[in-house]
Amino acid sequence: MFPGGKKGMKDLMKQAQKMQQDLAKAQEELANKIVEGSSGGGMVTVKMNGKNQIISLKIDKEVVDPEDVEMLEDLIIAAINEAQEKISQTSQDELSKLTGGINIPGMF
Repeated sequence: MFPGGKKGMKDLMKQAQKMQQDLAKAQEELANKIVEGSSGGGMVTVKMNGKNQIISLKIDKEVVDPEDVEMLEDLIIAAINEAQEKISQTSQDELSKLTGGINIPGMF
């Protein structure tokens, strides 16, 4: 038998259902969150939503050099990676709030 009997099991199920609702709400809020990553001292900036979708890319015309396309490519990649890292950290922070710091793989 479950500790606490039927009432204990019922309470546990209510808690699990509330946690599931809270997680769904957090995932929805995260999807709407926007972060910005930049590189080259702000010469390249990327805005990304919580679904890891790039919603804007800004490139300062001073960094556009036809003789050094590789540098521009590197700056774009660095800005995207920074934005993705911010989204990942935000996801972990939100999940941690809901789970009390317990890491549950695959939640975000």
